[in-house]
Amino acid sequence: MKSIYRIAVFLGLLLASCGSEPSLQKYFVENTENKNFIALDVSPSILNVDKTKITVEQGEALKSFDKMNILAFKINDKNKAQFETERAKVGTILKDVKYQQLMKFSSGKEGASVSYVGSDEHISEFVLYANKKDVGFAVVRILGKDMNPMNIMTMISVLKSSNIDMEQLKPLQELLKK
Repeated sequence: MKSIYRIAVFLGLLLASCGSEPSLQKYFVENTENKNFIALDVSPSILNVDKTKITVEQGEALKSFDKMNILAFKINDKNKAQFETERAKVGTILKDVKYQQLMKFSSGKEGASVSYVGSDEHISEFVLYANKKDVGFAVVRILGKDMNPMNIMTMISVLKSSNIDMEQLKPLQELLKK
């Protein structure tokens, strides 16, 4: 009888530890197949960087970058109410203490924020969120290992000299058409 009790307690603890609090990862998974969203996973290969022409710092920044997940909601006349609901969900998720906000920009109809997960020198995820009431919103998760703010600044310099594979970004072109 004690073993049944122990198993029940173990299963209870296991289920409780799974938690049901919202996260961006869960949000991405839940909405990947939703017709109002465009979901895209981008690998570092999109940059097409000639590794012989980058600095050591740029190489380190590239090594810290694993992938990028993009989820975008395109607004139309039929989904304006859902847009507000989904935008509120993302806002609630990003208010979690796990997501530390670096900066935020806002004006009446549009806004953007940059947040991260981890400590200052060991960041596992950068989150870029932008919304515009007449277009929609996009959430970009930049995932990596031991990233830091300097890695992101260095990545920007790498982007300037890269030959980006636009084929990987083709689904996003649909969102930008308006």
